[in-house]
Amino acid sequence: MEKFSRENIYDCSYDNYPLEHIELLPGLIVSNPELCGLNVTIPHKTAVLNFIDVVEPVIDEIGAVNVLKFKRTENEITVYGFNTDVTGIRDSITPFLRDNMKNVLILGTGGSSRAAAWTMKTLGLNVTFVSRSAKGNILTYSDLTSDIIKSTDIIINTTPLGMYPNTAAKPDINYNLLNEKHILFDLVYNPEFTSFLKAGKERGCRIVTGLKMLYSQADRSWEIWNAEGFV
Repeated sequence: MEKFSRENIYDCSYDNYPLEHIELLPGLIVSNPELCGLNVTIPHKTAVLNFIDVVEPVIDEIGAVNVLKFKRTENEITVYGFNTDVTGIRDSITPFLRDNMKNVLILGTGGSSRAAAWTMKTLGLNVTFVSRSAKGNILTYSDLTSDIIKSTDIIINTTPLGMYPNTAAKPDINYNLLNEKHILFDLVYNPEFTSFLKAGKERGCRIVTGLKMLYSQADRSWEIWNAEGFV
């Protein structure tokens, strides 16, 4: 880990624990007594709520968790849930915001999209969800008229489209309607410059990569795991 090397941290490790089913989580926690916490990735950010004892207040509104912290006593393990997507998204997008910005399109409806929507709303922006399937107030990609695109200031991709190894994939929007007034933000960080961002940059858009979000989330996770009590 770059952070451990840079800060001379030698008494910790950050390991990967792939779970085919989220129901395997309790067994993982019990069988690894040195484990102090976990990051949770898609597709488990919502289902993991069934295995958490205490959540930070924002989780009630977002409905998704991506950081776990464990408090162990002799007879009990308490699992705490947090969402650092909020921190990462806010830190990434805030430097690009201007007073005249109003509308955000969020591509995808998973756990990360909920964190993106909550964050954008707290920043005073209007949010519209876009998905492959219509449901309630959720638009489909075919619903995205030129007027909708032109009135949008920020487009956030929360889907895995473009993630390695399928780097050629990108959300099905009309990139010809984009221009320098648009901000494109991709939560995918591998590769850093996705096909979605490259297409936007070709049209003059300002782009925000997922790498800043990744680093911000990592710092917040480290803070959670090393703090005394519930933070």
